[in-house]
Parts: sequence; structure tokens; C-alpha cells
Amino acid sequence: MIYAILKTIHLLSVIVWIGGMVFAQFFLRPSLATLEAPERVQLMHRVLGRFFNAVLLSAGLVLVTGGWMIGRMARQMSQSGVKFNMPIEWMVMATLGVLMVLIFGHIRFALYKKLTRAVNAQDWPAGGAALASIRTGVSVNLVLGVLIVLVTLLGAAS
Repeated sequence: MIYAILKTIHLLSVIVWIGGMVFAQFFLRPSLATLEAPERVQLMHRVLGRFFNAVLLSAGLVLVTGGWMIGRMARQMSQSGVKFNMPIEWMVMATLGVLMVLIFGHIRFALYKKLTRAVNAQDWPAGGAALASIRTGVSVNLVLGVLIVLVTLLGAAS
């Protein structure tokens, strides 16, 4: 029962994170192109602030639940006298997941801070540059997240 709860929390957290990146990249950002720079930068700042708080929680839950599920499986196998060999797709998932968290940390605590400073100073060119850097980081994380999903699904299918 606990494993099912952990896996559900893990998957819902991944959905929030990846789904939010898809929404921001492919729907929100292009729709804001008609706004003038001050309105666009301020709106993105507000939206990203809320989204990044949700991702902070989601990323933490993904790390905790993923680590707990791997540890639980290793412990169960060890207790039954079987050597635990983590499947390659789990290794890929864990490695790329940690990389995603590190990239998100840079986005949230460095790049978003630059965006906040630009908005507070009403420096719209700097705000636009910060948003472009954030978009690049989010794009990288989106590719990594989709890659993790594909590797996990293909590994489960074999």
C-alpha cells in the first residue's frame, strides 16, 4: 500500500512539473507575444513565481518518493537474500532526475532572481534577457523530462 501511495505522489509530481513546462513553453509564452514588454515581463514574473513554487514542492516530492521507492526495493531484495541490481531505466531516471533538479535550482535561485531584480527596476530589456535564459533552462529540462518518461516506459515494456 505504501509503495502505491509513493508511486502516485511521484507520478503526480512529475505530471505537474512536465505539464507546467509544456504549458509555459507552448501555450503561455507564445500567447503573450502580443503584449508590450512591461506587461509581458511582469505577467511572466508572476506566473513563473507561482509555477516555480509548485515545482519546488514537486521536485522535492519526486526526489523523496523516488529515493524511498528505490531504497524500499533494495531493502526487500536484500532481506530475501537476492542481490539488488537496479534496472538501467531506474538509473537513467534517477541520474537525469537529479540533473533536472539541479537545472531547476539554477533557474529558480539564479535566473528567476535576475528576473525579479529586472522587474523591480523596471528594466524590461534585462527582464527579457532573464526570461530568455529561463526559457532555455526550461527547454532543457523539458527534453530531459520527456526522455525520462520514454526510457521508463520502454524499460517497463520490455
